[in-house]
Amino acid sequence: MFAAFFYLLRQRGLDVSLNEWITLLEGMEKGLHHSSLTGFYHLCRAVVVKSEVEYDRFDQVFLEFFKDVPFQGEIPDEMMDWLNHPSEDLRRTIEDLRASGFPDESLEELLRLLEERLKEQTEEHNGGNYWVGTQGRTPWGNSGWHPNGIRIGGQSRYRTAMSVAGERKFRNFRKDNTLDTRQFQMAFRLLRQLSVQNDSAEKVLDVDATIHDTCENAGTLQVRYKNPRKNNVKVLLLMDSGGSMDYYSGLCSMLFQAANKSNHFKELHTYYFHNCVFSELYEGPQLWRSGQVPTEWVLQNFDSSYKVIIVGDAAMNPYELTEKRFDWETRSYGPSGMEWLERFRKQYPYLIWLNPEPMPERPTYWSQTHYTLGQLFEMFDLSAEGLEQGMKRLMVRR
Repeated sequence: MFAAFFYLLRQRGLDVSLNEWITLLEGMEKGLHHSSLTGFYHLCRAVVVKSEVEYDRFDQVFLEFFKDVPFQGEIPDEMMDWLNHPSEDLRRTIEDLRASGFPDESLEELLRLLEERLKEQTEEHNGGNYWVGTQGRTPWGNSGWHPNGIRIGGQSRYRTAMSVAGERKFRNFRKDNTLDTRQFQMAFRLLRQLSVQNDSAEKVLDVDATIHDTCENAGTLQVRYKNPRKNNVKVLLLMDSGGSMDYYSGLCSMLFQAANKSNHFKELHTYYFHNCVFSELYEGPQLWRSGQVPTEWVLQNFDSSYKVIIVGDAAMNPYELTEKRFDWETRSYGPSGMEWLERFRKQYPYLIWLNPEPMPERPTYWSQTHYTLGQLFEMFDLSAEGLEQGMKRLMVRR
């Protein structure tokens, strides 16, 4: 069976060597697949797939070969089907659920209790505080509220789950799902506008001219040098910090590190804001008052030649975006967040917005500011694919 799967992978275009396949079999002999289909999937993908770009193709081949194998996972298929399509009869509010207290269980304790519940439970449950279900207060299920639970099925809403069960994603895992610092750096390399540094005292080897002149001189080496060419791009990076962006702090940290280590820019200036740009920006993500920089000063000192990258989830109270901003120090009203953003948009023809949240199909109360700003700015996903698209867009004047 495994030999047939090996040949199918190669037949579908995946470059799987015999050494890699032997490594996979050795891993199975040591029990690294945990005697389950899901375990074999993760082990096989880790060994034979060389790039995350090939994950989607691997998933398709895996489905093609193992489509008739029943899944023996922790959560029964019938329960997963119900949890992913919960009843619409019961509606509980987050305020009601917050009002109740919760014990502080560890993940090990929750897993032990979950195993006990699954042995006892025989039907679906919506609401309540004991069974695995939806819209309730138990730590297992989805669409309810518990500060440290295990989400089973459904979609993430309040981002409080300490673990997620039942996600057997053997498909739709493309290069836009995984990011690391190297991918950020590769994307930043697209932001290059090389110019000859005529005033530079240093010289670099001109390989083409050296080869040409050596050939012309009957093989006698003639070394030629030229003035270096360096990236002439200047970047202004504005990053949302705190609040809902805490969920993406790791991702933003990688972005910041890649930008600082890339050495591709002539200039890089980074400032921070909370929710929206107002009259002050900050030099650090802690948003300390000692690091305040007037936004007006930034606009005056960084001209339109700078390429501006705004990073944020665009999630805030609509009041912050549309209403005049009250300054508690001067006891006066200033421009709204939208007015400040409009000024950035008018001054900088090279400007994009990177957003870790997907664009909503239509505005809701919780996403109306995201939707509004998405109509105003060219917004790209903070993913490998989205970042690449955004960098290419920054090379073209709006």
